[in-house]
Amino acid sequence: MGVRLTIPGTTPSVNHMYKDKWIKGRKYRVLTDEAQAWADEAVLLAKSWRNRTRWSTPEGKVVVNLWFFFPDNRKRDTHNGQKLLLDCLEAAGIYENDRYALPRIMDWEIDRANPRIELEIFKLQEVAS
Repeated sequence: MGVRLTIPGTTPSVNHMYKDKWIKGRKYRVLTDEAQAWADEAVLLAKSWRNRTRWSTPEGKVVVNLWFFFPDNRKRDTHNGQKLLLDCLEAAGIYENDRYALPRIMDWEIDRANPRIELEIFKLQEVAS
């Protein structure tokens, strides 16, 4: 199909993605340092992919096919890290708003040597035609 976008590592789970931060007496939920570092790298890689493939941000829906390669056999849910991943793709200009993202989990495997997420991204009308 298209050129795959590969993001190393795995997204932090929702349970490990946020921490509480107090600012002027108010509590806010912010990304942990680990989650922020992962997100920063994911946005840079997605922007690079966008430039390399000459992707133009569509106004409509975008299909995001996902393959997860986990570092070990610990039980994980593939959908648990999608929130941060889809937010990163939005920040990289893959789509205007993650409401237009149609994520499809294609498969998952164990790859101890190279944990990662591989993505194929298509405008919905390209998939339908």
